[in-house]
Amino acid sequence: MRTSLAVGAVAAALLAPTAARADPGTTTAGIPAVTDDRGRALTLRGWNVEDKANRGDQALGAITERHFRDMRAKGFNFARLLVFWDDLEPERGRYSQAYLRKIERVLDWAEKYDVHVLIDAHQDVFGPAFGHRGVPAWATRTDGLPFTPHPDDWFAEYFEPAVQRAFTHLYEDEDLRRAQVAMWRVLADRFEDHPAVLGYDLINEPMGELREGEDLPAAARRIEREQLTPMYNRLADAVRSVDRDTWIFVEPTPIVGEGVPTGLGRIEDRKVVYAPHFYNTAMEAGADYDPAAGWIETYEQAVTRYPEEYKVPVVVGEWGPLNNSLPNMNRFYREAMASLGRYGSGWAGYVWCYGGGYCAVDGAGGFRTNKELTAEPYAEAVAGTVTSSAYDSGAGVYRLAYESSRRGTRVTELSLPPGAWQVTARGKAVVLRESAGRARVLAAPGARVTVTVTEESRREVSP
Repeated sequence: MRTSLAVGAVAAALLAPTAARADPGTTTAGIPAVTDDRGRALTLRGWNVEDKANRGDQALGAITERHFRDMRAKGFNFARLLVFWDDLEPERGRYSQAYLRKIERVLDWAEKYDVHVLIDAHQDVFGPAFGHRGVPAWATRTDGLPFTPHPDDWFAEYFEPAVQRAFTHLYEDEDLRRAQVAMWRVLADRFEDHPAVLGYDLINEPMGELREGEDLPAAARRIEREQLTPMYNRLADAVRSVDRDTWIFVEPTPIVGEGVPTGLGRIEDRKVVYAPHFYNTAMEAGADYDPAAGWIETYEQAVTRYPEEYKVPVVVGEWGPLNNSLPNMNRFYREAMASLGRYGSGWAGYVWCYGGGYCAVDGAGGFRTNKELTAEPYAEAVAGTVTSSAYDSGAGVYRLAYESSRRGTRVTELSLPPGAWQVTARGKAVVLRESAGRARVLAAPGARVTVTVTEESRREVSP
């Protein structure tokens, strides 16, 4: 009781009233951070949540409350929720209220477990006209060009003439532009006030049509510059017509995964997040990680150019190899986690499901091989400016240094994965534990604070 009273007195002193809003934060790389409604710098770590198999009356049926309960229990605070235009608007101009209610039910589960949600307008190989999900068949125009399925390499279907032409029509046909704008206005209008919704991902992995004699990197940069940039500005305007505050996430083409800088231009909105994916072609085909190839380093150099130039945050929307148990995958996860932490406001791994393949966990909910390395201590929300933040997985120690905000809230929140962790703070600050997986740090205005989180099992025992 005495300890509780002492901590309470210190906390009361630290929380003396100030102005309403915190100072905006940055990542350790100097790239702006995603912030919450109190101005705190957020770190988002979590997983994609999806149901690609079911549609219509069964849509989203594979997603359950357990997904969010289990993610939060393992320390994750972020979910990228896949939704499909073909389910939302199965017939032109007829929006499914039942589908909107199903989305809302999922968001309610996320709110219950304090998980931020990114609503992702997902497409794979354009949509159902080509045997996948995404853009409705009624909005698919191919000009009669051929399409040949590639059952053993679905990504190759993006290069089929009919698929590429369908993207061109989506970007260029005025009536399809209006339809896409209207679809996003419906989504944003419905969910703008939902507490779980952090952002909108305007389209998943957009592709386009290659011109004769054009190599893939040149085509990607042209598509991003000439077609994606104006599309994102149109859709941002549509969202802002009904929702003024939610973050807008924009993706380059998937070619950025090979270390090719994007050709995207400026998106004229004050709350834009750059949201690339982090996949390697060889690893997606089943190869082991090759540390000597320098892929992670090349990717990091390329992917940071856009946020540095346009001063926007970056959150990686998908990452994670199919075969996570190959000999070098332990090293891959450690090096990938370190890289992602240097420049980004967070990431969503692919995918939170219970089984094999890409699934993060097995049927019993235990991490599959090496995926436990994604569960680290981190600062979910920092009330101030971060100067350093890193986890030493070998030592089991996370360190955060920041200068506390001089205005508004000075409550910094930490997420702790399962296990026993000791949390200490140096500077004019006090640590409060809320639960086994959460802690808060309360700091004086403008204080220079260092937080250390140590795994109890690895602490040195004093003689």
